[in-house]
Amino acid sequence: MAELVLALDLPTAAEALELLDRLPRLKWVKVGPILMTREGPQLIRGLLSRRLQVFLDLKWHDIPNTVAGAVTAAREMGVGMATVHTLGGRAMLEAAVLAAGSHLVLLGVTVLTSLDAVSYGRAVGRTDVELSAEVERLGAIAVDSGLGGIVCSPKEVSVLRRGLGPEPYIVVPGIRGLSDSLGDQSRVATATDAARNGATHLVVGRPILQASDPAAALERLMKEAQCTDC
Repeated sequence: MAELVLALDLPTAAEALELLDRLPRLKWVKVGPILMTREGPQLIRGLLSRRLQVFLDLKWHDIPNTVAGAVTAAREMGVGMATVHTLGGRAMLEAAVLAAGSHLVLLGVTVLTSLDAVSYGRAVGRTDVELSAEVERLGAIAVDSGLGGIVCSPKEVSVLRRGLGPEPYIVVPGIRGLSDSLGDQSRVATATDAARNGATHLVVGRPILQASDPAAALERLMKEAQCTDC
């Protein structure tokens, strides 16, 4: 069983709140850099006032002091989960963990779901990249640094669950139905497969945001995420 998180990848708070009015069963929402930049902390407070749990996905990657300051601000707002990038290094990750305290779960972003082995290799200047091994390496650094979990594509969930054990959160974007468009993501899976492999949270955006009936799409995905044979 996995929790469903709706990615509020919409241009304005008004559009996001209007959509949420139609999804009363929703528990988790993800706020990314576009909406956060445009609407700011007021949006976060509004979501929390609706008794929603907020996943702030800004993928902080900076010097340790700066990242720690951003994590502190997120914790003080009441955010439930937030992301830092594992490529920021151990000192940055450990500083973030200290700032998070016990009420904010920090997640380490490993390899973006838009990247395949070739594009990731070009980004890091390597030609021999094996993505699952790279995700496993970065995930281990994140958990060893004290983070509460990691973000990875559906394709790496099973190897990370085996390597990291049962406790860390594994938060998975790139969730699609069998007939859904891939969009700009190259490593995707169904909600059932991701949950069966050990994901704890499934981040879904376009399959709900672009649905003619978002509430029905949410219900379908929530049923898939229950994964009764997991």
